[in-house]
Amino acid sequence: MKHVGKKKRNSSERVTRETRTRRKGKKRKSGLRKLFWFFTFLFVVVLAYGGYIFYEAYVASQSSYRSLERGEKSHLRESTVTIADDPVSILILGIEDYATGGENGRTDTLILVTLNPHSKSMKMLSIPRDTRVEIADKGTIDKINHAHAFGGTDMAIHTVEQFLDVPIDYFITMNFEGFKDIVDEVGGVTVDVPFDFSEKTTKKGEKAYFKQGPMHLTGEEALAYARMRKKDPRGDFGRNDRQKQVLKATIDQAVAMSTLFKVDNIANHIGKNVQTNLKPLEIVALQKKYRNIDTSLIDNLTLEGTDHYENKVYYFIPNEASVDSVKIRLKVHLDING
Repeated sequence: MKHVGKKKRNSSERVTRETRTRRKGKKRKSGLRKLFWFFTFLFVVVLAYGGYIFYEAYVASQSSYRSLERGEKSHLRESTVTIADDPVSILILGIEDYATGGENGRTDTLILVTLNPHSKSMKMLSIPRDTRVEIADKGTIDKINHAHAFGGTDMAIHTVEQFLDVPIDYFITMNFEGFKDIVDEVGGVTVDVPFDFSEKTTKKGEKAYFKQGPMHLTGEEALAYARMRKKDPRGDFGRNDRQKQVLKATIDQAVAMSTLFKVDNIANHIGKNVQTNLKPLEIVALQKKYRNIDTSLIDNLTLEGTDHYENKVYYFIPNEASVDSVKIRLKVHLDING
């Protein structure tokens, strides 16, 4: 009888472990999904809260709209695409323009998202900011995050298109100054700090200090926490995880009931600090088409490469085979031949 009881306990423990593993997997996939929707969270979330809030979001999206010099169609497209009917790509750029006095800043974050309406699936590629590439329209070799500083959004998009040989249909840029304002507006965020460290803030001569464990952060602290890279033993990979952590915490706060009464202020920050060539009706179409996307179909792509120093300047050198593999997977997902 004791032997049978032990078997039952072992079986029960296995079921518990499997359940926990499934839950962890679901949480990771949910985090990826929330990372993408953060950049359009206002436009998506407000649809559930009635006419007034929808109006505020609509006004914010109109204020954020910006067309590209190239026009509506990428030169890698034969014809324009429609969000509701065609596979599309969206380049998300986090801009550090606080150091440039409002002029074109470098891209601190570059995330390429592709969406396929037929399979209801999404792929995400985080491009390391120090990736060594040819800067489009300049013909020089430099870090990919410098493209935006040299020529704004158009040059950044063209550089990514040239690097990956896939069309960029839409873009979303966010000024990190605006990100700070939004975090403060929602009441700050709570994160789980992985280790003790300090990091400079955007205020000259000031630092933010972080202690391992749960911490509630202001907008200024959240930005420093998300941007720190050199002191992280995992480098860019560690920073990417912290960025996802901050973004998830922000979206959780943004959808909280206590935040609904601040939606007009949040919309104001969005309108001033977010730019996109997604038109208001396209944003609505995007939300309707992909709000029930199957998280099991989200594919997180990674560029492999090596660290390289040239004249004491650090570069990430992407592996050619890895780049080719990513190109193929993106093209297949976008239904592009060749």
